[in-house]
Amino acid sequence: MSIENFSHLGICVSDLAASTAFYRDGLGFDVLHEMPVKGPDAERLLELSPVELDVVYLQRDGVVIELLSFAAPGHESRAEPRPMNRVGLTHISLRVSDLDAVMTAIETSGGRVLRDTETRNPDYKMAVVFVTDPDGLRIELLQAPGDPKSLPGA
Repeated sequence: MSIENFSHLGICVSDLAASTAFYRDGLGFDVLHEMPVKGPDAERLLELSPVELDVVYLQRDGVVIELLSFAAPGHESRAEPRPMNRVGLTHISLRVSDLDAVMTAIETSGGRVLRDTETRNPDYKMAVVFVTDPDGLRIELLQAPGDPKSLPGA
């Protein structure tokens, strides 16, 4: 197969500074690169016109996310978290060692903890909750024993 590697995951945001702060300060991503994007090549690639946006790339644990903030033509937004059964990307998941501390960091950095989703299972020493970024993208926080690189339930 000629695919070399996974490059990044793009997330459209309404406020680039707020989202950068959330992913950096709340989730521990490092800012890698920032750049403006506009012109006919961007319009053709993104199938939008006119196109003018700013992009920030962040990385954590080898995963790169690209935050896209559209000055033109603007962004479409919904205030509520995306339903889990809507076709497409449902969530990002992160393993954590201290769920309560991360939930506090989420709220401090502009995110929202969906407290009604919090589930704690003392028999398995596992706890999980959904939070959202400033624009409502769901992020699953999972605290569980064992290798943090293993999949849940594996």
